[in-house]
Amino acid sequence: MSTATEIYYDPYDFDIDTDPYPVWKRMRDEAPLYYNERYNFYALSRYADVEQASINWKTYTSSKGIQLEMVQHNYPVPPGLFIAEDPPEHDMHRLILSRAVTPRRVLALEPRIRELCAEYLDPLVGSGRFDLVDDFGAHLPMRVIGALVGIPEESQVELRDQLEETSRLKSAEMPEESAVGTIGVPYVKYLAYRREHPADDFLSVLIQARFTDVSTGQERGLTDQEILNYVGQLYAAGNETTARLIGWMGKVLSDNPDQRAAVVADPSLVPAAVEETLRYEVPSPIQIRVMTESEQVHGQTLAEGATVALLTGSANRDERAFEDPDTFNVHRKIDRHVTFGVGVHYCFGAALARVEGRIALEEILKRFPSWEADMSGAELIHTSTLRGYRKLPIVL
Repeated sequence: MSTATEIYYDPYDFDIDTDPYPVWKRMRDEAPLYYNERYNFYALSRYADVEQASINWKTYTSSKGIQLEMVQHNYPVPPGLFIAEDPPEHDMHRLILSRAVTPRRVLALEPRIRELCAEYLDPLVGSGRFDLVDDFGAHLPMRVIGALVGIPEESQVELRDQLEETSRLKSAEMPEESAVGTIGVPYVKYLAYRREHPADDFLSVLIQARFTDVSTGQERGLTDQEILNYVGQLYAAGNETTARLIGWMGKVLSDNPDQRAAVVADPSLVPAAVEETLRYEVPSPIQIRVMTESEQVHGQTLAEGATVALLTGSANRDERAFEDPDTFNVHRKIDRHVTFGVGVHYCFGAALARVEGRIALEEILKRFPSWEADMSGAELIHTSTLRGYRKLPIVL
């Protein structure tokens, strides 16, 4: 294994985060099991390793936390934060969520998503310039997930901005605390209101849910803390990852005008363009696991208790899994990638993200068939788990 002085990867380093692909390629080639001494974690960067570890939840557990700082500071997992659980608790909580976010509900959102696209994009026609994220991408998922959850529109911007600010890294080093512990706090008043005024939304379904607790065998409802953490994780994921996806579509299609022209000429390529963007620029490129038992990986021992980062962003650029992976190609036949994870922790919101991405790109290209990203005004947001643009001005 190469030493830290030869290859250095640090998820909190702003310079690395701006363009992690060169160091990820070196890791894949020279140190497929990389160790960071400063923060005491290992990293897997090849597709096959990330896929295998994602599937093997019994050995690579999520139950110790979803952020590196959460694990390293031994931060307790809040109740109901099912993305930081393993079966059977994970399956129990995920089943409850599946009753609230059904395929029918997602499908029914499509007309509303198009209305929202028109609301934000139509006033920008003829402007010559606007910010794809600030004027559009940050608003669309906020409104969609807000309606799904049951958050009043007048509160959504404040909640989105608060969420973004708490997740943003203040400096290029591991935070002293994890914001996950307070993820449900902003929604207390909405829970209280929905208890008195039920509606056809996620909050109301959670309030009414009954299930058999796998730890006690008793039937019960969700506690307030569980409901709030459910809502917090869904609202955070629905807002942040989809906003980053829209920004990445704007950036990569600006960088690859021939690919954009192909999609404009053949709109049936829109879903492929979304999928290739998801592969090419992963909105959440790092996932954290902890070893429950020792395992030999690339001739070394990953000991029980070791922290492991699964670099999904690197895996999707692995030439062992994808031909010419650093080329953005809307004609690529993608039969798999790890952007949404694999196995029991496969992203619950993947279908909604794809629907929003597809409709957003269709509606953007209808109005703006070409553009150039003005990188002098672009702002990449730095967090411990997400990567993407907070601001992306485009010139028409």
